[in-house]
Amino acid sequence: MRVFHNMDLSIKGMKVLVTGAGKGIGKEIATTLAKEGAMVAANYSKTTPEFDDSISDKVKTYRADISSRDQVRKMAEQVREEMGGLDGLVNNAGIWYLFPFEEFDEAKFDAIMNTNLKGTIYTTMEFLPDLKKSNRASVVNIASNAGIGTSALNTTAYSISKAAVIMFTKRMALEMEKYRIRFNAVAPGWIKTDLTIGGKSMSEIEAMEKSFIERSTVCRTGKPEDVAGLVSYLISEKSSFMNGQVLVIDGGRKDNLTHSL
Repeated sequence: MRVFHNMDLSIKGMKVLVTGAGKGIGKEIATTLAKEGAMVAANYSKTTPEFDDSISDKVKTYRADISSRDQVRKMAEQVREEMGGLDGLVNNAGIWYLFPFEEFDEAKFDAIMNTNLKGTIYTTMEFLPDLKKSNRASVVNIASNAGIGTSALNTTAYSISKAAVIMFTKRMALEMEKYRIRFNAVAPGWIKTDLTIGGKSMSEIEAMEKSFIERSTVCRTGKPEDVAGLVSYLISEKSSFMNGQVLVIDGGRKDNLTHSL
Protein backbone atom coordinates (compact mmCIF):
# COMPACT_ATOMS: atom_id res chain seq x y z
CA MET A 1 0.00 0.00 0.00
CA ARG A 2 1.29 3.47 -0.82
CA VAL A 3 1.22 5.93 2.08
CA PHE A 4 1.24 9.64 1.43
CA HIS A 5 1.82 12.45 3.89
CA ASN A 6 0.28 15.76 2.90
CA MET A 7 0.68 18.52 5.48
CA ASP A 8 -1.69 20.89 3.68
CA LEU A 9 -5.15 20.10 5.03
CA SER A 10 -6.93 22.69 2.89
CA ILE A 11 -8.33 22.16 -0.60
CA LYS A 12 -6.25 24.98 -2.07
CA GLY A 13 -4.92 23.93 -5.46
CA MET A 14 -6.98 20.72 -5.62
CA LYS A 15 -8.65 19.99 -8.95
CA VAL A 16 -12.21 18.80 -8.32
CA LEU A 17 -15.08 17.82 -10.61
CA VAL A 18 -18.62 18.43 -9.37
CA THR A 19 -21.42 16.80 -11.37
CA GLY A 20 -24.87 18.34 -11.56
CA ALA A 21 -23.45 21.79 -10.82
CA GLY A 22 -25.93 23.70 -12.96
CA LYS A 23 -27.96 24.78 -9.96
CA GLY A 24 -29.01 23.85 -6.44
CA ILE A 25 -26.73 21.80 -4.22
CA GLY A 26 -24.23 21.08 -6.98
CA LYS A 27 -23.73 24.73 -7.85
CA GLU A 28 -23.32 25.61 -4.18
CA ILE A 29 -20.72 22.86 -3.76
CA ALA A 30 -18.79 24.11 -6.79
CA THR A 31 -18.96 27.68 -5.50
CA THR A 32 -17.79 26.73 -2.02
CA LEU A 33 -14.87 24.66 -3.28
CA ALA A 34 -13.75 27.45 -5.62
CA LYS A 35 -13.97 30.06 -2.87
CA GLU A 36 -11.79 27.84 -0.69
CA GLY A 37 -9.10 27.65 -3.35
CA ALA A 38 -9.88 24.59 -5.47
CA MET A 39 -9.88 24.56 -9.26
CA VAL A 40 -13.36 23.31 -10.11
CA ALA A 41 -14.72 21.51 -13.14
CA ALA A 42 -18.46 22.17 -12.98
CA ASN A 43 -20.49 19.62 -14.91
CA TYR A 44 -24.02 20.38 -16.06
CA SER A 45 -26.58 18.79 -18.33
CA LYS A 46 -29.21 21.44 -19.11
CA THR A 47 -28.81 24.62 -17.07
CA THR A 48 -25.51 26.39 -17.76
CA PRO A 49 -24.21 27.58 -14.37
CA GLU A 50 -23.13 31.18 -13.88
CA PHE A 51 -20.59 31.90 -11.17
CA ASP A 52 -19.61 35.08 -9.38
CA ASP A 53 -16.79 37.05 -11.00
CA SER A 54 -14.66 36.56 -7.89
CA ILE A 55 -14.31 32.84 -8.65
CA SER A 56 -14.81 32.75 -12.42
CA ASP A 57 -11.09 32.09 -12.94
CA LYS A 58 -11.31 29.00 -10.73
CA VAL A 59 -14.27 27.33 -12.46
CA LYS A 60 -14.54 25.68 -15.86
CA THR A 61 -17.88 24.33 -17.06
CA TYR A 62 -18.41 21.05 -18.90
CA ARG A 63 -21.66 19.88 -20.41
CA ALA A 64 -22.43 16.15 -20.29
CA ASP A 65 -25.34 13.89 -19.44
CA ILE A 66 -23.73 11.56 -16.91
CA SER A 67 -26.24 8.80 -17.67
CA SER A 68 -24.35 8.41 -20.97
CA ARG A 69 -20.95 6.80 -20.52
CA ASP A 70 -19.86 8.06 -23.91
CA GLN A 71 -20.58 11.66 -22.88
CA VAL A 72 -18.80 11.14 -19.56
CA ARG A 73 -15.78 9.70 -21.38
CA LYS A 74 -15.60 12.71 -23.68
CA MET A 75 -15.93 15.05 -20.68
CA ALA A 76 -13.09 13.22 -18.93
CA GLU A 77 -10.86 13.67 -21.95
CA GLN A 78 -11.66 17.38 -22.07
CA VAL A 79 -11.09 17.89 -18.35
CA ARG A 80 -7.82 15.97 -18.57
CA GLU A 81 -6.66 18.11 -21.49
CA GLU A 82 -7.65 21.45 -19.93
CA MET A 83 -7.00 20.83 -16.23
CA GLY A 84 -4.45 18.03 -16.23
CA GLY A 85 -6.49 15.49 -14.29
CA LEU A 86 -8.28 15.52 -10.95
CA ASP A 87 -7.63 15.23 -7.23
CA GLY A 88 -11.26 15.09 -6.19
CA LEU A 89 -14.68 14.10 -7.47
CA VAL A 90 -18.13 15.00 -6.17
CA ASN A 91 -20.85 12.81 -7.67
CA ASN A 92 -23.80 15.08 -7.03
CA ALA A 93 -25.99 14.84 -10.14
CA GLY A 94 -29.29 13.11 -9.50
CA ILE A 95 -32.98 13.05 -10.37
CA TRP A 96 -36.15 11.78 -8.77
CA TYR A 97 -39.69 10.85 -9.67
CA LEU A 98 -42.30 10.25 -7.01
CA PHE A 99 -44.77 7.42 -7.54
CA PRO A 100 -46.28 4.58 -5.50
CA PHE A 101 -44.24 1.46 -6.15
CA GLU A 102 -47.41 -0.55 -6.75
CA GLU A 103 -47.88 1.74 -9.75
CA PHE A 104 -44.44 0.79 -11.01
CA ASP A 105 -43.26 2.99 -13.87
CA GLU A 106 -40.41 1.27 -15.66
CA ALA A 107 -39.36 4.32 -17.67
CA LYS A 108 -39.12 6.51 -14.59
CA PHE A 109 -37.36 3.78 -12.62
CA ASP A 110 -34.77 3.34 -15.37
CA ALA A 111 -34.21 7.08 -15.61
CA ILE A 112 -33.59 7.30 -11.85
CA MET A 113 -31.16 4.38 -11.87
CA ASN A 114 -29.38 5.56 -15.03
CA THR A 115 -28.56 8.95 -13.53
CA ASN A 116 -28.29 8.33 -9.80
CA LEU A 117 -26.45 5.02 -9.85
CA LYS A 118 -25.00 4.43 -13.32
CA GLY A 119 -24.03 8.10 -13.68
CA THR A 120 -22.13 7.93 -10.41
CA ILE A 121 -20.39 4.75 -11.53
CA TYR A 122 -19.56 6.06 -15.02
CA THR A 123 -18.04 9.28 -13.72
CA THR A 124 -16.02 7.46 -11.09
CA MET A 125 -14.70 4.89 -13.54
CA GLU A 126 -13.71 7.42 -16.19
CA PHE A 127 -11.75 9.56 -13.72
CA LEU A 128 -10.12 6.75 -11.75
CA PRO A 129 -6.90 6.95 -13.80
CA ASP A 130 -6.50 10.58 -12.69
CA LEU A 131 -7.40 9.92 -9.06
CA LYS A 132 -4.88 7.07 -8.86
CA LYS A 133 -2.10 9.54 -9.65
CA SER A 134 -3.09 12.07 -6.97
CA ASN A 135 -1.57 12.05 -3.50
CA ARG A 136 -4.79 13.34 -1.92
CA ALA A 137 -7.57 11.79 -3.95
CA SER A 138 -11.04 11.97 -2.45
CA VAL A 139 -14.47 11.10 -3.81
CA VAL A 140 -17.72 12.26 -2.25
CA ASN A 141 -20.97 10.71 -3.43
CA ILE A 142 -24.19 12.55 -2.71
CA ALA A 143 -26.65 9.94 -1.52
CA SER A 144 -29.78 10.72 0.53
CA ASN A 145 -31.29 9.91 3.90
CA ALA A 146 -33.91 8.17 1.74
CA GLY A 147 -31.20 5.61 0.93
CA ILE A 148 -30.88 4.82 4.63
CA GLY A 149 -34.58 4.84 5.41
CA THR A 150 -37.23 7.53 5.75
CA SER A 151 -40.99 7.34 5.91
CA ALA A 152 -41.44 9.68 2.93
CA LEU A 153 -44.20 8.46 0.65
CA ASN A 154 -43.67 7.46 -2.99
CA THR A 155 -39.87 7.49 -2.77
CA THR A 156 -39.14 3.77 -3.01
CA ALA A 157 -37.54 3.92 -6.47
CA TYR A 158 -35.44 6.93 -5.52
CA SER A 159 -34.49 5.32 -2.21
CA ILE A 160 -33.32 2.16 -3.95
CA SER A 161 -31.02 4.19 -6.20
CA LYS A 162 -29.50 6.07 -3.28
CA ALA A 163 -29.07 2.92 -1.20
CA ALA A 164 -27.11 1.54 -4.14
CA VAL A 165 -24.94 4.70 -4.19
CA ILE A 166 -24.17 4.13 -0.51
CA MET A 167 -23.08 0.55 -1.10
CA PHE A 168 -21.04 1.61 -4.13
CA THR A 169 -19.28 4.13 -1.87
CA LYS A 170 -18.40 1.48 0.71
CA ARG A 171 -17.22 -1.04 -1.86
CA MET A 172 -15.02 1.50 -3.65
CA ALA A 173 -13.45 2.57 -0.35
CA LEU A 174 -12.44 -1.06 0.05
CA GLU A 175 -11.38 -1.76 -3.53
CA MET A 176 -9.35 1.44 -3.95
CA GLU A 177 -7.41 0.97 -0.71
CA LYS A 178 -4.12 0.29 -2.49
CA TYR A 179 -4.35 3.63 -4.30
CA ARG A 180 -5.32 5.50 -1.13
CA ILE A 181 -8.38 6.99 -2.82
CA ARG A 182 -10.95 7.83 -0.17
CA PHE A 183 -14.67 7.36 -0.81
CA ASN A 184 -17.31 8.84 1.48
CA ALA A 185 -20.98 9.70 1.06
CA VAL A 186 -23.23 12.50 2.23
CA ALA A 187 -26.89 11.70 2.84
CA PRO A 188 -28.91 14.94 2.90
CA GLY A 189 -32.47 15.23 4.04
CA TRP A 190 -34.87 17.73 2.49
CA ILE A 191 -32.89 20.68 1.12
CA LYS A 192 -34.71 23.66 -0.35
CA THR A 193 -33.70 23.81 -4.02
CA ASP A 194 -35.35 24.17 -7.41
CA LEU A 195 -35.55 20.37 -7.54
CA THR A 196 -37.54 20.07 -4.30
CA ILE A 197 -39.87 23.05 -4.74
CA GLY A 198 -40.12 23.22 -8.53
CA GLY A 199 -43.64 23.53 -9.92
CA LYS A 200 -45.21 24.18 -6.51
CA SER A 201 -47.22 27.21 -5.44
CA MET A 202 -46.07 29.48 -2.62
CA SER A 203 -48.68 28.03 -0.26
CA GLU A 204 -47.55 24.49 -1.12
CA ILE A 205 -43.92 25.42 -0.48
CA GLU A 206 -44.79 27.02 2.86
CA ALA A 207 -46.76 23.95 3.91
CA MET A 208 -43.89 21.69 2.88
CA GLU A 209 -41.37 23.76 4.82
CA LYS A 210 -43.60 23.76 7.90
CA SER A 211 -43.92 20.00 7.69
CA PHE A 212 -40.17 19.44 7.53
CA ILE A 213 -39.45 21.94 10.29
CA GLU A 214 -41.87 20.07 12.56
CA ARG A 215 -39.98 16.83 11.82
CA SER A 216 -36.55 18.37 12.45
CA THR A 217 -34.88 18.41 15.85
CA VAL A 218 -32.95 21.56 14.86
CA CYS A 219 -36.22 23.23 13.82
CA ARG A 220 -35.32 24.46 10.35
CA THR A 221 -35.09 23.28 6.77
CA GLY A 222 -31.82 22.50 5.04
CA LYS A 223 -29.89 24.84 2.75
CA PRO A 224 -27.45 23.96 -0.05
CA GLU A 225 -24.72 25.64 2.00
CA ASP A 226 -25.18 23.01 4.71
CA VAL A 227 -24.31 20.24 2.29
CA ALA A 228 -21.52 22.18 0.58
CA GLY A 229 -19.69 22.73 3.85
CA LEU A 230 -19.71 19.03 4.67
CA VAL A 231 -18.58 18.09 1.17
CA SER A 232 -15.66 20.53 1.43
CA TYR A 233 -14.58 18.85 4.66
CA LEU A 234 -14.74 15.37 3.13
CA ILE A 235 -12.84 16.40 -0.01
CA SER A 236 -10.06 17.96 2.04
CA GLU A 237 -7.31 16.26 4.02
CA LYS A 238 -9.07 17.43 7.19
CA SER A 239 -11.06 14.20 6.88
CA SER A 240 -8.07 12.03 5.92
CA PHE A 241 -8.89 9.44 8.59
CA MET A 242 -12.39 8.93 7.19
CA ASN A 243 -13.14 6.39 4.48
CA GLY A 244 -16.22 4.39 3.50
CA GLN A 245 -18.46 6.54 5.70
CA VAL A 246 -21.97 7.87 5.20
CA LEU A 247 -22.77 11.15 6.94
CA VAL A 248 -26.44 12.07 7.33
CA ILE A 249 -27.21 15.78 7.20
CA ASP A 250 -30.96 16.13 7.61
CA GLY A 251 -31.60 18.35 10.60
CA GLY A 252 -31.99 15.38 12.93
CA ARG A 253 -35.19 14.14 11.33
CA LYS A 254 -37.62 12.38 13.66
CA ASP A 255 -39.30 10.32 10.95
CA ASN A 256 -36.28 8.32 9.77
CA LEU A 257 -36.52 4.57 9.92
CA THR A 258 -32.89 4.64 11.06
CA HIS A 259 -30.06 7.13 11.43
CA SER A 260 -27.33 4.58 10.99
CA LEU A 261 -26.17 1.66 8.91
